[in-house]
Amino acid sequence: MQATVDYSLLNRQLEALLDTRDWLTNSAQTCAFIQQQLSDLNWVGFYLQRQPNILGLGPFQGLPACHPIPFSKGVCGAAAREQKTQRVDDVHAVADHIACDAKSNSELVVPIVIDGRVWGVLDLDSPLHGRFSEQDQAGIEALVATFVRQTDLPELTATA
Repeated sequence: MQATVDYSLLNRQLEALLDTRDWLTNSAQTCAFIQQQLSDLNWVGFYLQRQPNILGLGPFQGLPACHPIPFSKGVCGAAAREQKTQRVDDVHAVADHIACDAKSNSELVVPIVIDGRVWGVLDLDSPLHGRFSEQDQAGIEALVATFVRQTDLPELTATA
């Protein structure tokens, strides 16, 4: 059983940490912060939409990652395609899961949608099955909202 995480406190700490409007600095800081503050994670990172319907690797913490990821594949692709958070207890049960790290067993992916368009996603992986609870989902969604609110996000998407 995971320890209860005080996401309200983490949100205030992230807000203080993001003391610049620069998207690259803030995304790197957000990944490092989450990786250090939450237990049982083996990867935290951003994938950014740099081409229509394709996510490209952004700042992350963890092992080298897969790149690129089309919207049509995997948990990150589903989050971008559906513009909806994906919380998966067992990634091996997902037919089109993209296995960057064989040790990953569960995943939480939060899309970042600006004016109805996908800017990117924040992806968290864990070696534990069922690592992410509803509380974790709500807490990470709140951290993403803080990142978006405190960051000048550039237009990354190529015109479709």
